[in-house]
Amino acid sequence: MHALTLTMVLGVLLLTVLLLAQAGIATHRAGKAADLAALAAADTARGLVAGDPCATAADVARRNGAELELCELVEPGRVVVDVRTTVALDGPLARFGAARGVSRAGPPEGP
Repeated sequence: MHALTLTMVLGVLLLTVLLLAQAGIATHRAGKAADLAALAAADTARGLVAGDPCATAADVARRNGAELELCELVEPGRVVVDVRTTVALDGPLARFGAARGVSRAGPPEGP
C-alpha cells in the first residue's frame, strides 16, 4: 500500500516538473522571439533594411514560433523599438494564458 502511494506521489511530482519545464520553454521562446523581432525592427527603422519596422517584427516573431502582440517606435528620432510577443501554451497550461516576451532595441546611447 505504501509503495502504491509513493508511486502516485512521485508520478504527480514528475508531471508537475514536466509542466513547469514546458512553461519555461515557452517563456524562453517568447523572449527569444521578442529580442530578434526588436532587433530586426530597429534595423528597419534605421534604414538598414527596407520596409515597415512593425511588419518586419511581426514576420520575425512568426518565424520564431511567436505572435507579435505590440510593436511601437518609442522615440522615432532615435529609432528605439519596443516589442512584445506571445507564445501559446498547450495542454493543461493553456488556461493560464500565453507566455510573453518583451524587448527593446535601438542604437546605443552616447556618453
